[in-house]
Amino acid sequence: MKEALYYTKLKNKIVQCELCPNLCILKEEAIGKCKTRKNVSGKLVSLSYGNLVAVHIDSIFKKPLYHFLPGTDTFSIGSAGCTMSCQMCQNWEISQRTPSEVRSRYFSPEDIVKVAKENKCPSISYTYTEPITMYEYVLETAKIAKKEGLKNIFVSNGYINPKPLKELCRYIDAVNIDLKAFNEKFYQKICSAKLKPVLETLKILKKEKVWFEITNLIIPTLNDNLKEIEKMCKWIKQNLGANVPIHFSRFLPNYKLKKIESTPEETLKKARDIAMKAGLRYIYIGNILIPGAEDTYCPKCKKVVIKRSGFYVTENNLKRGECICGEKIKGAWV
Repeated sequence: MKEALYYTKLKNKIVQCELCPNLCILKEEAIGKCKTRKNVSGKLVSLSYGNLVAVHIDSIFKKPLYHFLPGTDTFSIGSAGCTMSCQMCQNWEISQRTPSEVRSRYFSPEDIVKVAKENKCPSISYTYTEPITMYEYVLETAKIAKKEGLKNIFVSNGYINPKPLKELCRYIDAVNIDLKAFNEKFYQKICSAKLKPVLETLKILKKEKVWFEITNLIIPTLNDNLKEIEKMCKWIKQNLGANVPIHFSRFLPNYKLKKIESTPEETLKKARDIAMKAGLRYIYIGNILIPGAEDTYCPKCKKVVIKRSGFYVTENNLKRGECICGEKIKGAWV
């Protein structure tokens, strides 16, 4: 067990975790809402440090990141636990468990960097569940990876406090934030969390100049209100800029929401149209095959600059990050 960062010791060996907005106050032997941070004799420790439940090589498009090293593989790792309790979670078998409740294997930060390099992956992704829960491990691994010339990718719900986030930003190169909805009631009822801290995370990423993209899973009857989607897109344009890629993702019945039908294709297309009208330049549709929905278009001449098929690039017309018309396409290109 590794002593955790960002916590305060209170009276009678009680501690308060300050990593995420849950701000759990824990008596001895108590475990936080994330299921990975425990009070052991008045000291907060990480139960997930190095105990990985998933280790794979993925396409970077799977994160999803479409404007960061397109076409490359990324060495992807994850541990148990999560700072939220989302009813639609695809990985609930591991995200809603403590590290001791799932099968895991220990890897040191040095192990991960070594194996990533051996497999010729230019980046390491902290993903699958919520990497905030293994914050100390991510931070140490990312520091080593950066020294070794690898990029670090953070796939997150964005539920983290500003101070630890700003420290992490020094070592993270790209982020995908799952913006689950644009109203507090959804976050409270469906995710047992709050929207405001996630919006603050997005603002900080912008200020710290970390490349990030946004995923919005559209769930019928819960967050598919078109006026709400319009409000979200306008907020993104105003606060984050027109160049932030947004991925509208199709919901499939899962976990506690098995009785809700899959997102209609038409809803996803309407969301894309709304985002375009709001002034966003890079809009994608995922979890469903729609011709052209995964491609990157030049916002100036409207031609395809990157054509994708599943997890592969089938056509790349970018030269040094520019379209043939001279327009600079925002992102980090190979």
